[in-house]
Amino acid sequence: MSDIKIRAAVEADLPTLKGFEQGIISTERPFNDCLKSEHFCYYDLAALIKSDASTVMVAQCNDEIIASGYARIKESKAHLTHDQHIYLGFMFVAQEYRGKGVNQLVVEALITWGKSLGFSDFYLEAYAQNHSATAAYQKLGFEPSLVELKLSL
Repeated sequence: MSDIKIRAAVEADLPTLKGFEQGIISTERPFNDCLKSEHFCYYDLAALIKSDASTVMVAQCNDEIIASGYARIKESKAHLTHDQHIYLGFMFVAQEYRGKGVNQLVVEALITWGKSLGFSDFYLEAYAQNHSATAAYQKLGFEPSLVELKLSL
């Protein structure tokens, strides 16, 4: 773990990050049969890297990017006590580094970024059936909050 460094992503990282995005989509396909079958993207990664209202962090081991995540400022629902919060997403760890605490390092860096801006409320989403992801986030202190239910006829 001492060889792993967390840093802000730069535009030169985009080819690797776009590959990670497709890895996330592949992982999520079994949990959602409504995902399009053709190639698509979840994120505008270049915009997230450039924006002052977001950050993209990567974990790097030697010269290889091995994990990613983003944090962005998001408007909260009107009934909540906070007007804005930090939303975390784009969590990906290369297969050979999973289970070694790399995602924790990325999440901690994203939370540090949000706290530096004065935020104390952090949200993320994971498929309920993705037990390894939900367990990992609960281990970091996240708690289930709202469950989305779906009916496809």
